[in-house]
Amino acid sequence: MTTTFQRVAAIGVAVLISAGALAACGANEAAEGGDDPVIALLLPETKTTRYETFDKPLFEAKVKELCEKCEVKYFNADGKKESQAEQVDSAITQGADVVVLDPVDGKAAASAVKDAQAEDIPVIAYDRFIEGADYYLSFDNQTVGRMQGEALIEAMHDKGNIIMLNGDPKDPNAAQFKKGAHEAIDKSNLKVLAEYDNPDWSPDNANQFTTDQLTRFGSAKIQGVYAANDGQAGGAISALKGASIKDLPPVTGQDAEIAAIQRILAGEQTMTIYKPIPIEADKAAEVAVALANGDDVSDATDFQGVKSFIFDPIVVTKDNVADTVVADKFYTVEQICTAEYADACAAAGLK
Repeated sequence: MTTTFQRVAAIGVAVLISAGALAACGANEAAEGGDDPVIALLLPETKTTRYETFDKPLFEAKVKELCEKCEVKYFNADGKKESQAEQVDSAITQGADVVVLDPVDGKAAASAVKDAQAEDIPVIAYDRFIEGADYYLSFDNQTVGRMQGEALIEAMHDKGNIIMLNGDPKDPNAAQFKKGAHEAIDKSNLKVLAEYDNPDWSPDNANQFTTDQLTRFGSAKIQGVYAANDGQAGGAISALKGASIKDLPPVTGQDAEIAAIQRILAGEQTMTIYKPIPIEADKAAEVAVALANGDDVSDATDFQGVKSFIFDPIVVTKDNVADTVVADKFYTVEQICTAEYADACAAAGLK
């Protein structure tokens, strides 16, 4: 397996920045009273650890590397679509030349895109799709769900009952994960006992849903858990442990959170999906800086009518932790192998 993880599903043609967008840079700079480009980064929430831990610092560092004079204005909506709409307005008022937007609600964010574009400010949809955006960067989300489903089928030897914890219905990625998971699961011999679309991707909701299904069906009947991300996986596993289940059933995940990697090494979680965020954040910064400086953006492909860069996800299991998140320096061995997980790390040959 390659460890560069930089295979981009893109068929490129050079894209010229419109004269209107270039004019907007000048207009916004005048509003600020200065010449330095302003890039607004708007992230959706804090319950998923990746945004504050990886996306924000990686994006800011890459922008600084590429454009020392560029300023990044950062906003986090804390899961509230109304707050994010206000933040987009604030970014426009503060003279943003480019808006990089990871939407709380993809459909609702379409109006914010129009507001920005009305001021000749290009919008990059980051990680989650927004109809009408100028650019879109993400991973192949339907493939993510299919890989999760296939991993669960394999771990369960294609038999048994499962419950499904899907993502927030407001998140456009969640529908793609769910569709991909069902592509695999619906063709298998697994039976879905109950399914839940989880508002805000809440680990607490996942815990409660799992607890309720254990009460409803009994622990013996739940032989696997499809969890669309690691936060929900953690909530489900906590509920299973709370029911005094010693031999935990297979549980999927996504995001390669450090707690999930530790659970995988300890045998509590079956797998996670690693989406190399540095690739996504770096590319978003490159496109944003190019747009802010009036440069060309090339090598984009088309996704639902939006110029896009789509990256490949990777399944992480106990067998390839060293070859993925550690090799990429996403985490160090010291970060993963705390005292509580020292024996599990040793058993996995992680040192």
